[in-house]
Amino acid sequence: MAEQKRDYYEVLGVSKGADDAEIKKAYRALAKKYHPDMNPGDKEAEKKFKEASEAYAVLSDADKRRQYDQFGHAAFEGGAGGGGGFDFTGADFGDIFGDIFGDLFGGGRSRSAYSNGPMKGANLRTSVRISFEEAVFGCKKEIELNVKETCKTCSGSGAKPGTSPETCAKCGGKGQVVYTSQSLFGTVRNVQTCPDCQGSGKTIKDKCADCRGTGYITMKKRYSVDIPAGIDNGQSTRMPGLGEPGVNGGPRGDVLIEVIVGRHPIFQRQDFDIYSTVPMSFAVAALGGEILIDTVDGKVIYDVKPGTQTDTRVRLRGKGVPSWRNKDVRGDHYVTLVVQVPDKLKPEAKELLRQFDEHTGNTLNAAKPSSEQEQPGEGKEAKEGTKEGRKKKFWK
Repeated sequence: MAEQKRDYYEVLGVSKGADDAEIKKAYRALAKKYHPDMNPGDKEAEKKFKEASEAYAVLSDADKRRQYDQFGHAAFEGGAGGGGGFDFTGADFGDIFGDIFGDLFGGGRSRSAYSNGPMKGANLRTSVRISFEEAVFGCKKEIELNVKETCKTCSGSGAKPGTSPETCAKCGGKGQVVYTSQSLFGTVRNVQTCPDCQGSGKTIKDKCADCRGTGYITMKKRYSVDIPAGIDNGQSTRMPGLGEPGVNGGPRGDVLIEVIVGRHPIFQRQDFDIYSTVPMSFAVAALGGEILIDTVDGKVIYDVKPGTQTDTRVRLRGKGVPSWRNKDVRGDHYVTLVVQVPDKLKPEAKELLRQFDEHTGNTLNAAKPSSEQEQPGEGKEAKEGTKEGRKKKFWK
């Protein structure tokens, strides 16, 4: 009895509603994983590769996919070609195997990367440290970069004065070389950047002594960078056109400056909001009153309501961090009010607190049995004796 075929969608691991891009992505991953060239001698891998290729050949073709959705595997039984009557004609494997074999040969880039046309230069990266306030309001900073400038001796050609670059013998000036490999579907051609000329199509026999054939001289340069208001730690700002030189006449890359924001002793930030904690006295918390609150804009006066509890959070609108897109739009500043308990009190203050407690619930004596609570007129000695008696009773 012949082995029953698995559902093609199941083979590729995609849903029946998957679009062409999803199907191609799923097949590329499976083809790369199970390709015979990457699993020599592994029959199971070869079997899975053939299964995935058959599924992709059907689902990547609109007409075949329509037939399969309607009739299943029966739509292709008895057809021409191998694989149990399945026909691979018309299946587009070119770009997929180009990527796969590019990886095998050390390339791994898309076809467009092998072109010897103008290409933008690489980006340069650096970092700059700023304070919390500078991140909030923006600032200017100086940075120093090693920048490649055109060599004046050879005018950027890289060749010794009096000579000129020659056409690359390996690629014939195309900047590309073609590798071939045998697969289950025949010969696969893979195009890669020429290793001799690095895609320029030119080689230099007599190199310039100053730039050593690169066409560029590295120089240190200082630039002033505008750090935008509202930038956060780890984010970057861009200076276009100051990066590495382009290839074959392409534009320069950019400079990306990562911002490292220093910690603040009072403020903490989350997105565009600022958070801080402010102490207030018991008297202010109970009776209400004005306190000073530090913000990035300076000190502000806040009127505390009577009976405010510790850990109460208040909101200062518009005292947060400006938005990148519109510096006039700012977040808020959230302040947590915490009642500050004094650790040193004068005897007079202690006595006043005891009197206050007697009039507000007598909490100092709440844990005493009613018979042991101090009666009016009792002296200090009696009170201390009561304390000692309680201690003996407790530890007995």
